[in-house]
Amino acid sequence: MPAKYFMISNRVLQDGELANIRGPLTFWLTENEKVTTLANWTSVSADDFKKAVLQVADSFPALSPVFAQDQKHVTLFIHGYNNSWQDAANRYQSIISNMFSGDASLGLCILFTWPSDGAYLGYYPDQVQARETAPDLSTVLNEFYDWLLAKQKAAMRDPANACKAKTSVIAHSMGNYVFQKAMQLTWTRQSQPLLVSLVNQLLMVAADVDNDLFKMGEGTDKSDGDAIANLTYRVTALYTGRDPILGLSAGLKHFGKRRLGRSGLDRSNPAPDNVWDVDCSSLIPSGAEDIHSSYFEATSPKTIELMRQLLKGVDRTVLVRNGTAPAASPTGN
Repeated sequence: MPAKYFMISNRVLQDGELANIRGPLTFWLTENEKVTTLANWTSVSADDFKKAVLQVADSFPALSPVFAQDQKHVTLFIHGYNNSWQDAANRYQSIISNMFSGDASLGLCILFTWPSDGAYLGYYPDQVQARETAPDLSTVLNEFYDWLLAKQKAAMRDPANACKAKTSVIAHSMGNYVFQKAMQLTWTRQSQPLLVSLVNQLLMVAADVDNDLFKMGEGTDKSDGDAIANLTYRVTALYTGRDPILGLSAGLKHFGKRRLGRSGLDRSNPAPDNVWDVDCSSLIPSGAEDIHSSYFEATSPKTIELMRQLLKGVDRTVLVRNGTAPAASPTGN
């Protein structure tokens, strides 16, 4: 079936809704704009979902390397902490509207919604659910990896068969922890490969993970950060010290480390060359009510434009020079 919206979930289907309980992976498509009503979605098999994604990706124009920044994306959006599936669908639809619609569309975006059932004083239970979700997300990432590897081999035989889409990920809040754990599983499954970058651009938005995740720098320790850095072409962490949710998160977890989405990268450790951070404090309006999610709001056009340019692959020095990203602090990357 034709579709505008694509959703993957490991939530149990219960009483006609996707519940906050982990279950098997299910796959959904719809063209209906009322995305928070599950009855408007059609449940399809994994194979049919894959075919629908590939059909869209194959329709993208084939561009020469000169126009690489205009190449379309297949992007996975992983929502964060304390989100019902309706909350996630709302956020996903706003991302579609802002970056994946019209003539300036970046391509195709897919929602991955997991059973995040946190409360403001329940970060630890939500982290457990995030860890439990990792194998399910890894299954999805494995499919992406196998597809990319097959396209790479096909392009070696005939350049006309080259992949027409980049793969990218936007992870928000604790969705970054889900992604972190899933990437480690995928990297291990692939025997820690360096054959192909699984993710072209990773945007870690308000990431609820330790800010020393990439502490090995250019070294190798087979850690979660090592897995992400090795399987991703470029990682960008978007953060602000104005985020009260992540301030609370750090206080409750007592792990001895600050949150990446509140403090940026740990400056006492060298970051891998393909990992950097952007302090978005000056890009988010002073009157924003929900700083933790304001990156995606229409009232924050500067962060939306930054995310758009990051996904296109614009070089970090260019982003700073043209004012899309603020200059790094003297101690930053």
